[in-house]
Amino acid sequence: MQLRDPQLFKQQCYLNGQWVCASNSLTSTVYNPYDGTLIGTVPQLDSAQVQQAIEGAELAQKLWKKQPAADKARVLRAWYELIVEHSDDLALILTNEQGKPLAEAKGEISYAASFVEWYAEEAKRAYGELVPSHKADARILVSKEPIGVVAAITPWNFPAAMVTRKCAPAIAAGCAVVLKPAPDTPFTALALAELAHRAGLPAGLLQVVTGEAIAIGQQLTSSKVVRKLSFTGSTGVGKILMAQCAHNIKKLSLELGGNAPFIVFDDADINAAVEGVMVAKFRNAGQTCVCANRIYVQEGVYDKFVKKLVDKVSKLIVGNGLESGVTMGPLINDAAVAKVKLHIADATAQGALVQYGTLPQAGSRLFEPHVLTEMTEDMLVAQEETFGPLAPLFRFTHEEEVIERANHTDSGLAAYCYTQSLARAWRLSEALEVGIVGINEGLISTTVAPFGGIKESGLGREGAKQGLDEYLEVKYTLMGGLN
Repeated sequence: MQLRDPQLFKQQCYLNGQWVCASNSLTSTVYNPYDGTLIGTVPQLDSAQVQQAIEGAELAQKLWKKQPAADKARVLRAWYELIVEHSDDLALILTNEQGKPLAEAKGEISYAASFVEWYAEEAKRAYGELVPSHKADARILVSKEPIGVVAAITPWNFPAAMVTRKCAPAIAAGCAVVLKPAPDTPFTALALAELAHRAGLPAGLLQVVTGEAIAIGQQLTSSKVVRKLSFTGSTGVGKILMAQCAHNIKKLSLELGGNAPFIVFDDADINAAVEGVMVAKFRNAGQTCVCANRIYVQEGVYDKFVKKLVDKVSKLIVGNGLESGVTMGPLINDAAVAKVKLHIADATAQGALVQYGTLPQAGSRLFEPHVLTEMTEDMLVAQEETFGPLAPLFRFTHEEEVIERANHTDSGLAAYCYTQSLARAWRLSEALEVGIVGINEGLISTTVAPFGGIKESGLGREGAKQGLDEYLEVKYTLMGGLN
């Protein structure tokens, strides 16, 4: 990997402002998902070192919370500027370990940087309020205080953006973070930590630990020092972590799995709807939590939509994300390949038709995009998140029917609707049981709006002003005897 700044590629953990190896000398290997070549190794920290990270974060946070908001903002701003300056190197690291095309990786780095920039400003806006008192000789003050030490566990699909979306607001609020990046993609997080170090972030305020995921997770959730957990990942793992946090009543932010419906009505701009599917379904090879998982198309435009979508999908180029012209990279691992194959096999066994796509060769993670038609609610893809480049098209007749079908899931993260009826757009926005709705838009994630789900898709919000509140506690003070 030829980086302009080779010091950004770190194969050590970041603890208390120092780069360290595992005391037991054990390491984990990280491979390129495209061809399986070795990228590097990271330490498998033991429990004593993880405890050092927690204790160091506690000490750093006690000092950091007392710093003026302007000082916090300056450090975050410096971090943002360094991320922008080194965006090409960060994108190269990201593509090597995650697989997405380099253009997408650069887009993610820009998105990741935007959270640091945003919370550099929000650090100065943790406002309290003075509430009219119930007594003439008293005053009621409501203030906000940092929650303390935060554990952040981030996923492999957005190894830069999910780090900054958690760490930037936490640091802005006056918290310290113990970060556990995904085992498949640790190097982007470590590079971001190096830039935070250069930006002047105090030692201990950001700790990056790698190693055995279950053991580290249990240690973080069982620690009484850690007052909050922020996790992005599967619903199953989220439930386990939530149960573990119950013992110490930790504050939680959970951004979990989705099963997003994408609804196209007869009156929609079909070309725009097709473009929306291309973004909402095939970005990052379908490996996003807000991916369109069930595409409902009204009967009047179903055949036309299928034809136009297949034409667009056929132009996608699957390959090595580092190569020019490639528009879709590999799936992250063999388990991901197996799940997409399972969903296709299950659907076709029940009568679905493959309109586009051939299965990958044995051992390959390059999965050609698939378009399936004549889908039914009995098929696995209607009930589970595929997390891959499979676009299943369901027919529907009436608005009330499609709303009921769209809501018939335990997930509630995102939904999409294409229609030119303003009244219908409002009805769908209010009726769909999700945290995020895209009306005539397939790309819904942005720094300035609150991101998060309902039902089994999670708790809390990330981004926007609400993202800062997730790391703050509210304190009420009654000052009496003022006559």
